[in-house]
Amino acid sequence: MEIYQQILNHSNQGKKQIAVLIDPDKLLNRDVERIAQDASKSGVDYFFVGGSLLVNNELDLCIKTLKANSEIPVILFPGNTMQMSWRADAILFLSLISGRNAEMLIGRHVIAAPYLKLSPLEVISCGYMLVESGKTTAVEYMSNTMPIPSDKMDIAICTAMAGEMLGLKLIYLEAGSGAQQSIPANMIEQVKQSIQIPLITGGGLRTPEKAKEAAVSGSDIVVIGTAFEKNSGLIAEMADAVHSASRIS
Repeated sequence: MEIYQQILNHSNQGKKQIAVLIDPDKLLNRDVERIAQDASKSGVDYFFVGGSLLVNNELDLCIKTLKANSEIPVILFPGNTMQMSWRADAILFLSLISGRNAEMLIGRHVIAAPYLKLSPLEVISCGYMLVESGKTTAVEYMSNTMPIPSDKMDIAICTAMAGEMLGLKLIYLEAGSGAQQSIPANMIEQVKQSIQIPLITGGGLRTPEKAKEAAVSGSDIVVIGTAFEKNSGLIAEMADAVHSASRIS
């Protein structure tokens, strides 16, 4: 089964999923190996791999290590067109619909399209929406875009609706790596109610309680990253918390 169809099926069934975000620049290979093993034991559903800026050329090695130590699907989460690897299973083809930077809306996609057409990667179009998180995040700086204010529900709702109408397959609400605040629960809830496609939420989710709150509020996939980098034991707690929300939905 294709990855997107799996995501869609689980969304329709109310089954919540969790993705672990791996930034190859922030982790040593032995740490990636350990995280892959811990994630497998914890029932993690996906690995997202990428970052706002990769400088160490470790992307292929990171994916190879994840594949060698788990059977969890690996999905590229690229910060730019250089973050490509045929070793992955799929790629989130991100269009930054919350911003007004044409390069992030379509420009870089044109450059990547011929490569992706030839690749074995499953290409999953995704409307990427940055939301204010209490500090300037790396993705905000690198993309040269302003995030949606966290109290502007109408802007978030209309942006998500527009992304769906444009034919995007996923909506991703992102507070950013190292965010001081996660996406407000009421924003998640209202955006989810306004669209029919699956919703992903990430950024600032440092505790199992916050991860579960995001799932209960309407996130189909909850993404964790920074929280587990110093304590991989959190992966199991986070996964249990998110999956338990399936029984509540």
